[in-house]
Amino acid sequence: MSSLTAFMLKEMRHILRDRQTLVILLLLPLAQVVLFGFALRTDVREVRVAFIDPVPDHASEALRSRLAHNGRMRIVEGISTVREVDRLFRRGDLDVAVVVEPGLASRLGERMPVRLMLVSDAADPNTGTTMQQYAAAAINGWQAELESTAATSVATTPVRIDTRVRMRFNPTLESVNLFVPGLIALILTLVSTLMTAISLSREKERGTLEVLLVSPLRPWQIITGKVLPYLVLAFANVVTALIAAWLVFGVPFAGSLTLLLAASALYAFVGLALGVLIAAATSSQIAAMLAALGGTMLPSALLSGMIFPLASLPAPLQLLSNLVPARWFIVISRGVMLKGVGIAHLWEELLVLTAMAAVFMVLAVRKFSARLD
Repeated sequence: MSSLTAFMLKEMRHILRDRQTLVILLLLPLAQVVLFGFALRTDVREVRVAFIDPVPDHASEALRSRLAHNGRMRIVEGISTVREVDRLFRRGDLDVAVVVEPGLASRLGERMPVRLMLVSDAADPNTGTTMQQYAAAAINGWQAELESTAATSVATTPVRIDTRVRMRFNPTLESVNLFVPGLIALILTLVSTLMTAISLSREKERGTLEVLLVSPLRPWQIITGKVLPYLVLAFANVVTALIAAWLVFGVPFAGSLTLLLAASALYAFVGLALGVLIAAATSSQIAAMLAALGGTMLPSALLSGMIFPLASLPAPLQLLSNLVPARWFIVISRGVMLKGVGIAHLWEELLVLTAMAAVFMVLAVRKFSARLD
């Protein structure tokens, strides 16, 4: 027992000496509890609604007020045509559109059937269905209120509202159309960030990185030589994933393949630069692996909108999601694959990824330069 106790004390001292790994092991479970607790939600807190009313009257204004005061919906102002709705759908700035038939008040007064159109963005089928249900519930509540009013009057004809539903970009509500673009982001993160961080950390542990740092090679040349093979591998994985998605699952591809491949290469470069930075800041393979998993894989799964809608997150986590590269790449991949949008709608996301790649690479080069000094 004394030998076992001494061995256990030795292992405990070894754990305590590796401060980086100890901090990661203590903080990673806490981060998982907090992120999973806030992110594992399927409800949507704010639904952006366009209310298209060609000829406003008191009845349509009452319906608009009903939607605006639902508690989960926000009316997007300044939208008057269906063409504007389609443009905002493609940009991802709108969730649901309610199109009202002209002469709503007069048709209700004459007890004629009223037709409404409810259009929702179904690129994310689960979220799209939930948002559509919120809008439909508000419309049904308004109809019940009208029927209650009619019951106290002399009118005998019931109020009839014919709500026609349309689902944009994913009318069959196939879940695979949602997950494939997100899986591409996870694959790229795994190959670029995680493998790069582990590879460089292995070089550090073996001492071969110190040999490279004192060689005539500049730090940026060492980093470039390390990351380019993984960039090629990540690009090959994207092509393979796209072929499998098309042949096996029948995922539609409405946009430019060239644009998606270019965006994938840019995202992979962001991951590579982040992996180099993690490797430079950690002292062991285990610490690099845990930092890469906790700093990239976990946020990519929970804070990118890949599985759970960003609108369901609390405001601080929504703000934090802007720092997750996968959040911007998933918008690009879904936009290109499902909505067929181009650079005109995605230039902001591409610009953000470019800025992230530049910042991470500069920090990584400086970190390695400091080691060389």
